[in-house]
Amino acid sequence: MSGRRVLLIITGGIAAYKAQELVRRLKERGIAVRCVLTRAAKELVSPLALAALSGEKVYDDLFSLTDEAEMGHIRLSREADLVVVAPATADIIAKMAHGLADDLASTLLLATDKPVLVAPAMNPFMWRHPATQRNVAQLIHDGVEFVGPAEGDMACGETGPGRLVEPDVLVERILVRLEPQSQPLRGVRALVTSGPTCEAIDPVRFIANRSSGRQGHAIAAALARAGAQVTLVSGPVAIPDPPGVHTVHVESARDMLAACEAALPVDVAVCAAAVADWRPEMSAPQKLKKEEGAAPPVLRLVENPDILATLSRHERARPRLVVGFAAETGELEAAARRKRAKKGCDWILANDVSPGSQVFGGERNQVLLITGDGPAEAWPELCKEEVARRLVARIALALGRTAP
Repeated sequence: MSGRRVLLIITGGIAAYKAQELVRRLKERGIAVRCVLTRAAKELVSPLALAALSGEKVYDDLFSLTDEAEMGHIRLSREADLVVVAPATADIIAKMAHGLADDLASTLLLATDKPVLVAPAMNPFMWRHPATQRNVAQLIHDGVEFVGPAEGDMACGETGPGRLVEPDVLVERILVRLEPQSQPLRGVRALVTSGPTCEAIDPVRFIANRSSGRQGHAIAAALARAGAQVTLVSGPVAIPDPPGVHTVHVESARDMLAACEAALPVDVAVCAAAVADWRPEMSAPQKLKKEEGAAPPVLRLVENPDILATLSRHERARPRLVVGFAAETGELEAAARRKRAKKGCDWILANDVSPGSQVFGGERNQVLLITGDGPAEAWPELCKEEVARRLVARIALALGRTAP
């Protein structure tokens, strides 16, 4: 990592104290670090301590003539290999999403042409607020990468998502982004399914499920960051298309299967979509009316095509690796093993979608990875982006594209 450079932007979250440990660990790996402090961050962490740890001048003033003569905010934003914002407050995330530039930190973020990694830290209610989530969605759409937040006890006494991820987690993600071979899947073709399918009853009603598409979209984005050429086949969702991914939008299971087969051949297929098992045998051409005194219509259901099984047993172009998901409400591992055997896929990730789990529509997931007849690999509860990153790392290893 010698010669690699990180521009670390520290904002005014209480977790700013962790920035010193982050700088120390990056320096141990030969990574040069320049620090930028917002006005609020200067109240929480010492510029002198950061300068001593980094061996570099600490920057905080957009209008300093000395700094402008020496460096200039444009050069400062361009000379790093990676820009890291940690901790990232709701305020800086909002500024980034809306293109505001009223201090040195926000100006650098608007002026940079380098990858940006954001590690949020804030009160759980602030993180969950619709405005923050809209801003995060916009930044993800713009290609900004997020790590965290973690979940746990907060300095304010509340509990929930909003903690800054620990320095070792952040260092690991930074190393992946800085590693010259950080795209081990370059040249690999990947197919990902995501979201629900909607099976029409009539022009205004349909059968569907609660899938948000967040996990499938996160997997598609992680594959693209690893260098893969990704086709994402998505059912109806309310989240933006991942950057760097070719997205095909579909409605029904039959539409999804057709789009998947059109994308073949691929090296790896990840079937994360929650495909409806059944559809109405007939879809009414006109809206079904409720008639006074009449019995409600009877819906006869027929089975939908099995996309995971079709790809797993495809005669013409079976992918080298087929990964399925098993959303279960009981007997998690046993049900997942039965599904893997029935579908014929190579791996399966099982998650519990029982009421209260908040997996469907939520930001976090907890999975069991089953790759064969051996023991299942239990992953801790993670944000869905981290689940995606871990899965992609395992895929790269399985395809022989990275060192163990």
